[in-house]
Amino acid sequence: MSESSLSPVPAAAEPLLTILYQDQYLVAVDKPSGMLVHRSFIDKHETRFVLQSLRDQLGCHVYPVHRLDRPTSGVLVFALSPEIARLLSQQIEAGQWRKGYLAIVRGVVKTAGTLDYPLKEQLDAIADKKARSDKAAQSAVTRYLPLQQVELPFAVSRYPTSRYSLVALQPLTGRKHQLRRHLAHLRHPIVGDTSHGDGKHNAFFRQQFDSDRLLLCAVMLQLPHPVSGVTLQLQASLAELAALCRQFGWPDNIAYYQQVFQQFLE
Repeated sequence: MSESSLSPVPAAAEPLLTILYQDQYLVAVDKPSGMLVHRSFIDKHETRFVLQSLRDQLGCHVYPVHRLDRPTSGVLVFALSPEIARLLSQQIEAGQWRKGYLAIVRGVVKTAGTLDYPLKEQLDAIADKKARSDKAAQSAVTRYLPLQQVELPFAVSRYPTSRYSLVALQPLTGRKHQLRRHLAHLRHPIVGDTSHGDGKHNAFFRQQFDSDRLLLCAVMLQLPHPVSGVTLQLQASLAELAALCRQFGWPDNIAYYQQVFQQFLE
């Protein structure tokens, strides 16, 4: 067979984003962990972004109205017009969105509570190099609810066993890295957090469970539809958290967590 008769091998298609909800006004997707929402000069080498991938997938422009950190998975909403983007942004400013997260954290979280702990604005050395660094700490409030615990027969630090908790979280404010910083303040850092977490436990999860992501997932979002006013309840998958839940003997059915958050977010 001659070289001229060989057909070129087609490039592998990018995996499609999972669409959780779509109508003529907005679309919600289940953002994978490790994927940037939009292009950023903080990571110039990244080539795949939720914003561009969704535009290509739908064949139309989409407009971001909020964001998730790169390592966080879960519900992410885009408007399909600038007008709807403005309405959704106004809802966020008015505190009309209710967000529910799941996180696996170090240690045993014994009781539910609300952490009201102001946070200094975190500035990026490149993106925020012209921003003021002397701003006062901003109000930051997070509700938390312990759901499950596990004790593993491994000495990760100075104790003969290691204990972890699955917690439900509701941020009542929207500060940068708020959940990660608040859990670290409570001495229960989120597993996989390379900025505010515990390196020994992060390494243990990589080696023992092949888990190298931040174990934080935005599983639930409630908001009024910007046109009809009907309450939308958007629900993401548990992603990689599901496999860990099974190994730890925790519920891995999203319906269980949907019921949890219906009560928790009221």
